[in-house]
Amino acid sequence: MPTATVYNMSGKKVGEIELSESIFGIEPNQSVLHDSVKNHLANCRQGTQSALTKGEVDVTNKKPWRQKGTGRARAGHAGSPVWYHGGVAFAPKPRDYSYSLNKKVKRLALKSALSAKAADGEIVVIDDLKLDEIKTKTFKTFLGSIEVEGKALVITENVNENVVKSARNIPGVKTTIATILSPYDILNAGKLVVDKAALAKIEEVYA
Repeated sequence: MPTATVYNMSGKKVGEIELSESIFGIEPNQSVLHDSVKNHLANCRQGTQSALTKGEVDVTNKKPWRQKGTGRARAGHAGSPVWYHGGVAFAPKPRDYSYSLNKKVKRLALKSALSAKAADGEIVVIDDLKLDEIKTKTFKTFLGSIEVEGKALVITENVNENVVKSARNIPGVKTTIATILSPYDILNAGKLVVDKAALAKIEEVYA
């Protein structure tokens, strides 16, 4: 059964905790993880790119010159894509790139991501994750005490304003709650810093 080290807010190791085999101990499905990450990135696309087609460029509709007898190539429209300042052939237009995945696929992707982190020993459990005040320096010191550097995903049971506002100015550190987990954010983080209460919530919701 997978386990994780438990620390207190002082950064001292206070024990180990067993993680749910059905959530943190499955064989990660690489194909499903790939589909989930691709879906996340597609859903993040704004899709606002736009260019003018031949019929939309601001040019005259008059034929540039007569069809025959000039020695030049035939030309029917000054907005032709082959002309300077002409339109764009097959111009991109605003569109929605988002699509949805099957609910079971989403659930398997999440469990695969959590299991991959557990297998790599990149889950750190905090006995009682809380701050008395909003202080970025304090939270950064706390992360250093549990040897969390670079990218990290901090997971709390509910929205904790002190934790969220203390962590948001630290590069690479993101916060979320136990009921809103993204496989992309989990895989993108170096380590998961999970409140003990949030861990119980995860095992309750996703079991």
